[in-house]
Amino acid sequence: MRNRIGDRLRGDTELNDLPAHALLNIINVPGKAFASPWQLILRRFLYAMILLAIVSVLAYVDKDGYTEHLTFIDAVYYAAVSMSTTGYGDITPVTQQARLINIIIITPLRIAFLILLVGTTLSVLTEESRRTLQIQRWRKSLRNHTVVIGYGTKGRSAVAALLADGTPASQIVVVDSDPRALEMASNQGLATVHGTATKSDVLKLAGVTRARAVVVAPNLDDTAVLVTLSVREIAPSAMIVASVRESENMHLLRQSGADSVVISSETAGRLLGLATVTPSVVEMMEDLLSPDEGFSIAERIVGEDEVGANPRHLADIVLGVVRSGELYRIDAPEAEIVEPGDRLLYVRRVFG
Repeated sequence: MRNRIGDRLRGDTELNDLPAHALLNIINVPGKAFASPWQLILRRFLYAMILLAIVSVLAYVDKDGYTEHLTFIDAVYYAAVSMSTTGYGDITPVTQQARLINIIIITPLRIAFLILLVGTTLSVLTEESRRTLQIQRWRKSLRNHTVVIGYGTKGRSAVAALLADGTPASQIVVVDSDPRALEMASNQGLATVHGTATKSDVLKLAGVTRARAVVVAPNLDDTAVLVTLSVREIAPSAMIVASVRESENMHLLRQSGADSVVISSETAGRLLGLATVTPSVVEMMEDLLSPDEGFSIAERIVGEDEVGANPRHLADIVLGVVRSGELYRIDAPEAEIVEPGDRLLYVRRVFG
């Protein structure tokens, strides 16, 4: 049954097989942006002057190979009229002064004219070539990253937590079908893929098959189930963390392959209820869930000097012990002694 669902989710065209230049409107990889168009024009002008200087030196070195014995000004003049495609006409400057004026004033103006005339076309072609090469390199180097599917409120919060916890922006890929959401993600320096995450070819473009973890955070529960099915089918070893609004749909996500499920509506409801009775508890919970200030819940490997100790007696406030992928609360018998290879779930102080 799962295979039949997967077949229906696939499109007729595998986006993953398309060349990089065909993905310019689908994948956006953040890169260095120039301050203004004037900076681009100035750079092109400087490149043209460098080429002009090189040709001038070459012509002067071979000054005896021309119809007349060239001075250095003659060589620069020859390079200028040749590189600017002016050619030789019936009116040519013959005195040194006239040729110097041609070099200093007329030729730069001619080059500036060519830049303004074809600069826009060249800029578009250059930018598309640069982005095509950038996408090719990005797809080849993408490994052990985190894919966030859905950049709504939950997706943005998940990305904020990842960034605050030290995950580089280059290791996060956002998948969404809303251009405005993708623009917000791109402004944060994140790579984005435009498309519906229920399609396996879109997931492959985001590198799900090589991802370390996948965060499934769409707005609808049925979409979350379909996305989880698709992700688990093409990425059997990836960790899938999914969000669901209603607890009654939690088992569907588990059956679809989610490793962890967060019930967003019930969690928010509990906090609302606590806020009416003990608002300080809610304030502390929000502090623990905000990794960029105050306190936060973190995980770390045990130190060599901590092996064999009781986690209650360590310097950190330990909440649980993770052993072989299984979490044991601090009051569990399995968490009485810290063993080699364990990871500690503890309260970390975040310095602003």
